[in-house]
Amino acid sequence: MKHAILGAGAIGGLVGTVLGSLGEDVTVIVRSEKLTDYPETLSLERPSGTLTTPAKAVARLTKPVDVLWIATKTYQLRAALEAVEAATNTVVPLLNGVDHVAVLRSRYGHDHVVPATISVEAERLAPGRFVQRSPFVRFNLAASAEPLLGSIVARLTDLGFTCQFIPNQQTLLWSKLCFLAPFALVTSASGKNKGEIYADAEWKGKLDSAVVEACAVAKADGAEVDVSKLRETFDGLPPTIRSSMQKDLVARRQLELDAIGGPIVRGGERYGIAVPTTIDLIATINAVVNQNSSQ
Repeated sequence: MKHAILGAGAIGGLVGTVLGSLGEDVTVIVRSEKLTDYPETLSLERPSGTLTTPAKAVARLTKPVDVLWIATKTYQLRAALEAVEAATNTVVPLLNGVDHVAVLRSRYGHDHVVPATISVEAERLAPGRFVQRSPFVRFNLAASAEPLLGSIVARLTDLGFTCQFIPNQQTLLWSKLCFLAPFALVTSASGKNKGEIYADAEWKGKLDSAVVEACAVAKADGAEVDVSKLRETFDGLPPTIRSSMQKDLVARRQLELDAIGGPIVRGGERYGIAVPTTIDLIATINAVVNQNSSQ
C-alpha cells in the first residue's frame, strides 16, 4: 500500500520507518524549506536494533495514497493539512487528545477517519533520523481499521509492538489520555522523571489523583477505563522515563497543554466532576511557560 506521513517528528518518523521496513511504500511530507536536504533514507534506532528504509520526501502531497498517517502536534494540525492536496482513502491520526477526530472528520468524512493512538518515548535526532527510547510501543486502532490494516498490525506485533483493535472509540482515545495527561502534567510541573516522582510522596500523590480525575471524566464521556490497570502501567515504566511535554518545556518549545489537559478540565465542567489536581498542574506549567517567556 501507499502511505503518507504528515508530521515528520519523532512519532511520524518512527511510524514511517517501521512501515517502510515492512516493505510498504512511504512518502514523508516535510516543510518546503527542509525538502532539498531531506535524506532519501529513514533510520530508527530501537532497543532491539536499527531499522532503515528508503522513503520519498515531498513538500505537498499531490498523488493519492491509501493511508495518510497524521503525527503533527495538535496546534500544527490545521496548517499542516494545507500540504495535503491529494485524495486519501483512510486517515489515521496519531495526535494527542480527543478533539482532533471531529476536526478531521469534518474535512474528510466520518468513515474515512480511523482514530488511533500510540504510546512510546521517541525522539527525532536529525532529519530522517529517529530513536525509540522506551522498550515498548503500544499501538491501538479503532476496530474499523482492521480490514485494511490488519495484516500490517500483525507484522508490527512481530516487531515487538503491542497492538489492539478497539471497538469503542471513546475507550480508545481516553485510554491513552488517562495515561498521558497525568504523566505529562506531573513530570512537567515537577521537573522529575518517573523514578523521582515515585520517590517523592507528594508528587506521587498528585500523579495518583490526576489519574483518578482523568478516569472519572473518561467514564462520564463513555469510555471504559480502569484506574488499577493504569497504575500497574505506571509501575512498570522505566524509572528514567520523561514525558515529551516535559522535554518541550525544558527546551522552551510550544506545549500541547490544551490538547492534553484541556479535555479533562472541559469534561469536568461538562459532567460536574471536580478535577482540582489537573487544574493546579496546568496552572503550575503555565506559570513556568510565562516565566520563560519573560526572560
